[in-house]
Amino acid sequence: MTDQMTTTIEKLDGVVNNLTKTKDITAVAVVSRDGLLMVSNVKSDRAQTFAAMAATMFMAAETATTEIGGWIPERVVVESDDCKLVTVISNSKSLLVALTGANINLGIVLHDMKVAADEVKDILS
Repeated sequence: MTDQMTTTIEKLDGVVNNLTKTKDITAVAVVSRDGLLMVSNVKSDRAQTFAAMAATMFMAAETATTEIGGWIPERVVVESDDCKLVTVISNSKSLLVALTGANINLGIVLHDMKVAADEVKDILS
């Protein structure tokens, strides 16, 4: 069991590290839907807070859209003058979160995150 768990974490770390090769993505995390941090490249004691807040925002968007329209969002994007926070659903139990620069090409980021989210889904299946 330990070897399989290590392999899963190593695979998720590989997805995170690969996604940071996209220009101007500074932080990436794989997060459970209830906000627990699985893996991240965030090198601070705030990584768990980053994970929890991203999951909370996604779940709030999901609650709102489910109540109003009966659908679940594929992603939530929060934009500021300084950065963008992008959260993408990977499966029923996990999310992929990225923090980018403000002037990044959002289309490229969304494409790369969708590919990475599919990889996360396959790893956690």
